[in-house]
Amino acid sequence: MTDVLTHTINWKEFACGWGAAFINVTITYPINKLIFRQMLHGVNLQPAFLQLKNEGLLYLYRGMLPPMCQKTLSLSIMFGIYEEVKRTLHDNGCNLYTAKAIGALVSGTTEAILMPFERVQTILADTKYHENYRNTFHVFKELRQYGVREYYRGLVPILFRNGPSNVGFFIIREEIQEKMPKYETEILRTSVEFFCGAMIGVVLSSIFYPLNVLKIAMQCKIGGSFENPFKILFKIYKERGGKIRYLYYGVQTNCTRAFLSWGVMNTAYEHIKEIIN
Repeated sequence: MTDVLTHTINWKEFACGWGAAFINVTITYPINKLIFRQMLHGVNLQPAFLQLKNEGLLYLYRGMLPPMCQKTLSLSIMFGIYEEVKRTLHDNGCNLYTAKAIGALVSGTTEAILMPFERVQTILADTKYHENYRNTFHVFKELRQYGVREYYRGLVPILFRNGPSNVGFFIIREEIQEKMPKYETEILRTSVEFFCGAMIGVVLSSIFYPLNVLKIAMQCKIGGSFENPFKILFKIYKERGGKIRYLYYGVQTNCTRAFLSWGVMNTAYEHIKEIIN
């Protein structure tokens, strides 16, 4: 009976994460693409916006399938594995916060399996590849000639990003939830859930923003040698005038995206969980 109950609980967590990601990606993809252009080209908001405007609506949602597949599976893994690992460790006598941290690290590392979707999304979103690749399936097919490793180009910054950011998200989120009063109205409760997820997302995405810049720089290269990530980051730093703040091109738009994205995700997750339960 215990095994069945555990399986049911895990299924619910996976389903909630999947549904929250689906809603999130559908709403926030255009903003995400705008930030991508700022990261890639080291430009401010206006030039990046004009790039997308000149390309037109036909290309605005180009490349959305990979993040839709990746994010739905990723958040499903993130919530499901986190809860499973945390519960198992805590039930076996592990300190609660240690169990949370290990659970978050394991879930974040496991998410990296889905990295090929991020890889393909990067290629499709880069304007210089518009004429080379037709769609998601075409990119996946063409990358095969370079071997399996090519799908995982940029793995190091993703691992450094996923695990620690998951630790921060789950621990901060659960601390806030424990201290948050019970609200009687649905509107007030939803607003608090949105704001809670939004603020955590803004803080964490800003902290790990340079890792995303590094990831994009690495993934925009197709074929050839695999360079040391730290050398690439230093190269970007030098190319952008030797100032750390230039590694944060697009961070303002990223904060807007993170605020909306994590707010929507957290709210959707809580509401889907309530419906399923």
